[in-house]
Amino acid sequence: MFTGLIEDLGTLQEIRTATDQARLTVATGLPMAELILGESIAINGVCLTVTAFGDGVFSADVSPETLKCTTLGQLSTGCRVNLERALRLSDRLGGHLVTGHIDGKARIVERRQEGNTLRLSFQTDAAVSSLLVAKGSVTIDGISLTVNEVSEDAFSLVVIPHTLAMTTLQDRKIGDEVNVETDLIGKYVARFLQDGAPGKPQGVTMDILAKHGFL
Repeated sequence: MFTGLIEDLGTLQEIRTATDQARLTVATGLPMAELILGESIAINGVCLTVTAFGDGVFSADVSPETLKCTTLGQLSTGCRVNLERALRLSDRLGGHLVTGHIDGKARIVERRQEGNTLRLSFQTDAAVSSLLVAKGSVTIDGISLTVNEVSEDAFSLVVIPHTLAMTTLQDRKIGDEVNVETDLIGKYVARFLQDGAPGKPQGVTMDILAKHGFL
């Protein structure tokens, strides 16, 4: 579990690929003494497992499913990545609850300066946008952000200067793809309301409440 607050901008030092899988080696300023083998770390919002580390770098393996569903397969040596270690239960929850399990990808279609903030607009699948709400939370490449507007296949948000300076959003251009994780609670609510009919939420009824033990 993560918060969406980026701890470090790492640099992809090496990417090894073989038959639909990859191993990423990332250079980072994170304290190596605090890492342990097998712990979770989010790279651009994707929850991965530390398989080796030392001397300012760590490695993580990427499965075929993860390569297919995220933008990790598009990374190249030298590019910067957002890094966050797993949340401690004693930490402040400064962002929102993030699992590191990506729901889909979105493409940047607008990048516009508004005062001292940056407005980004994205195009995405309806399956992703249907889980977003205005003023709700969304994770973009591991960054906890607030949805500004949402439509059937698009959404927008505003990025403050601090977030821009501390994350890879400063590098993103129109046409770039990003990883999207929608709000955890919203996904469970949507699934609950489907009541066995995927994609066809019917709202809360007395029958649904009774079926799930609330009455």
